[in-house]
Amino acid sequence: MRLAELSRHSGVSTATIKYYLREGLLPPGRQINATTAEYDEEHLRRLRLVRAMIQVGRIPVATVREVLGHVDDDSLGRTIRLGAALWALPQVPEPDTEDAHVRAARQEADALLRTLGWTNARLLTTISPAYRSLVVSVAALRRLGYDWDAELLMSYAELMHRAAVLDLDFVETRESEAERIETAVLGAVLVEPMLQALHRLAQEEESARRYGFE
Repeated sequence: MRLAELSRHSGVSTATIKYYLREGLLPPGRQINATTAEYDEEHLRRLRLVRAMIQVGRIPVATVREVLGHVDDDSLGRTIRLGAALWALPQVPEPDTEDAHVRAARQEADALLRTLGWTNARLLTTISPAYRSLVVSVAALRRLGYDWDAELLMSYAELMHRAAVLDLDFVETRESEAERIETAVLGAVLVEPMLQALHRLAQEEESARRYGFE
């Protein structure tokens, strides 16, 4: 398809598509002559991913470029490639290692991973943004006087593992490796807010069942 067709199929203006091409967010089309290039379904799929990251995820262009660089790096194995792409997304800052609440939260997170038997997750604790986010959240709860006990945290972790299985089952339905990584990134940008919305709706439903509307 030509640029105008790509614009029509995607709903993205030709000017925006040209900007994404200049910024390296879209691969160049197949050059037909000096002024015309041809695009295919891969460009359309990538364009939709870029739009989701920028419009819905509010992710800066420079970060999108970094994420896509990992998506396209076929020299990496799937786990490292997926991790690198997801870790390039905006993350929480490093916690203060001198904070007593942070130290306690880190011990609690480590104990949780050991109990769950999540050996691979434990290997990534020094670099994983997800681990850092867990520590920051648990530390914040502790600081405010909400000490979630290990049993409750374990129950939530088990629910999340079930969600992770569903996530990767869906990722594996994609045909190419790049599509699988793209799908995982879209999951982080779009599915996580959807799960949060379902969580809140479930809370509202359970609250109404328990307490009514009085």
